[in-house]
Amino acid sequence: MATAERVLSLRDLGRATLARQLLLERQELAVDEAVGRLAGLQAQEPGPPYLGLWSRLEGFGAPELAEAIEERRVVRAALMRGTLHLMPAADFAGLRSAVAPAVGAGMLRVLGKRAEGIDVEQLVAEGRSLFEVSDALSAKAMRDSLAERHPEADVRALAAVVRTQLPLVRVPDGGRWGFTPKAPFTDAERWLGKPLRESPDRKELVRRYLAAFGPATARDAEAWSGVPQLGEVFDSLRHELEELHDEHGRELFDIPGAPRPSGDAEAPVRLLPEFDNLLLAHADRSRVIADRHRENLTTKNLRVRATVLVDGTVAGFWRAEGKATLVVEPLRKLSTAQRRAVEAEAAELLAFVEPNAKSRKVRFE
Repeated sequence: MATAERVLSLRDLGRATLARQLLLERQELAVDEAVGRLAGLQAQEPGPPYLGLWSRLEGFGAPELAEAIEERRVVRAALMRGTLHLMPAADFAGLRSAVAPAVGAGMLRVLGKRAEGIDVEQLVAEGRSLFEVSDALSAKAMRDSLAERHPEADVRALAAVVRTQLPLVRVPDGGRWGFTPKAPFTDAERWLGKPLRESPDRKELVRRYLAAFGPATARDAEAWSGVPQLGEVFDSLRHELEELHDEHGRELFDIPGAPRPSGDAEAPVRLLPEFDNLLLAHADRSRVIADRHRENLTTKNLRVRATVLVDGTVAGFWRAEGKATLVVEPLRKLSTAQRRAVEAEAAELLAFVEPNAKSRKVRFE
């Protein structure tokens, strides 16, 4: 175990996280291995993970991820913070129980009074029985089945409890990115053909988090996972983790031997999609986005905006406009060389998203 003497600057922390998130250099990795290395990709919508992998993998093609999903090597399910993520099947089977209590409790808090009087244990049993007689159910079919049993109840609240208490995965149903907005649910164990781990392994959850986003604090891990009271887990792992500090004296933890390049390491321009976990994986996000810009990262309807990384931090946002136009909104003045690098990366991203477009355009606002 290393000593706790080394102090990491903000740039050091940023470069370490970028290295682990495959954003300092595109890697040649199988899709499921890459998704595992990233500790999952947030997939509230099916498209962003494809763009996220394009920004991280050398020669990535959309069919690679589509095949991994169809072959059940990668699954789309509610995990960290109760949000939909893509995760390798083996990782989902092993880690789902570590976040499940927080996911279920979080939904009950969101429902508030709407959840009063619900017998969660009985409802979960009923929900499980629905998937014993049907391979897959849409959200509407689930609500309709629950309404037959509870005609006077708030069936949307009941369905929300079932979706978050049971281990369910989304079934690919043929949308452009593998799923349509109404992709059905199915029982995870049936889909994977094997049982999920029952006992929560929060230590492994912390290890996987640090490998993908460290060095970090317990609060950072809690913000990423949605699982409370991880400080005690970090304490129990002190004998195997490296202890460091940031410039403010905060204690940080890391996996010994994990990449920690110098803060001077070159960080190429990258365009990240909406909801990318790089922007959501820490309580203190200043290693990747300045605090003054953080309030603009999330829109009023809770969408996490697509970002432009320049020299390792968020230098702007981007959005698609029309069929084949990409609009860049810089947050700071860019040099001529930086602007050209952003434009080149944006043009390549447009070619990936719209390969058949007769013309493509990148515009700065």
